[in-house]
Amino acid sequence: MEDITLELEQRDITGKAVKHLRKEGMVPAVIHDHGKESVIVAGEFVAMTKAYSKAGKHHPVNIKAGKKSYVALIKTADFDPKKHQLRHIVFNAVNANETVTADIPVRIKYAEGNDASPAERAGFIVLNQLDSVEVEAVPSKLPEVLEFDGEKLVEVGDHATVADLVVPAGVVVKTEPEHQLAAVFEPAALQAANEAAAGDAEPENADASAAETEAAEAQTEGEAPAEGDAKKPEEKKE
Repeated sequence: MEDITLELEQRDITGKAVKHLRKEGMVPAVIHDHGKESVIVAGEFVAMTKAYSKAGKHHPVNIKAGKKSYVALIKTADFDPKKHQLRHIVFNAVNANETVTADIPVRIKYAEGNDASPAERAGFIVLNQLDSVEVEAVPSKLPEVLEFDGEKLVEVGDHATVADLVVPAGVVVKTEPEHQLAAVFEPAALQAANEAAAGDAEPENADASAAETEAAEAQTEGEAPAEGDAKKPEEKKE
């Protein structure tokens, strides 16, 4: 597992004024540290974007902020809705020796020399039904990805579940083992089901859609609220 390091600087600029930080190529961030007062920081845009791209929300990041060092997981990452650029990160500091919970991506593993399952090679469709699973492990044991064997997907009706994942030692999967990861469908049957579902769908509420767009644009002027921050004063994003 590759070590990911970030050097951040503490900041005094908060609220809507952080837009000036972004214009200077900085990304504001917050480190929540086990119930202690949150650490308000910022990092260089390219370095922060690369760290998020590599770490996601399941890989520990080694952070140096001033004279202190932290091992942290990314709790939330906020992106500009127009430019699709990273504009804020919330980190959760973790203890290197204590188990943490994280969502780990899952993917199908093909036999050597193949880039598709037997079902796909036969013309069927394999529909992925779960992109990630919840696991517990110490930070250093968190896997990059969990895989399942695609060779068992042969005919219509075949499926793989969480129980089929290859899980390394030291990792406990919390998602229900019977939860399906992928299943095989006949193309014609899947198309018919999709058309039926589309016919039953209600038309979008144009007014609600416009309101959501307006709210998203308004957030770009300030510092977007992080998930769950309103519940805990010490985790309030500034």
